[in-house]
Amino acid sequence: MTLVLRTTDRTTESAPPLPVLPAGTDPLLQLQYETQPADGPAVTRCVGHPCELTFGGIPARCSACRARRDWLLINHRRNVWIRCRCGNQWLEPEISRADFDALIGGPDGTSYPSVEAAMIALGFDGVFAGIYLE
Repeated sequence: MTLVLRTTDRTTESAPPLPVLPAGTDPLLQLQYETQPADGPAVTRCVGHPCELTFGGIPARCSACRARRDWLLINHRRNVWIRCRCGNQWLEPEISRADFDALIGGPDGTSYPSVEAAMIALGFDGVFAGIYLE
């Protein structure tokens, strides 16, 4: 998977491929292996954040549509990006990986094959521009 951001023309490294179990392995073990959530420093994670975000007392606003809440936070390695429903996205250096980890409530979550698939499924691909969903 290659993560391409609108704010830069650099791409990040792709995640290493998952190891393949040998043919003839127990189907239940294969299913258990395939359904484990991806983990590690190279994994890209997303979490919705419906509330306002403030940095040093200043509320975050989308520079494209002026939205103040209902964000998608995307974490890859040490970086966190904020994405608006209108499709605008920017790197936010004020949010650390530890801050992002604190926002994730538990191990439950939905896995998507790519960040693009997650953005479409969660409505952050620009289709719901100008709409607050709660």
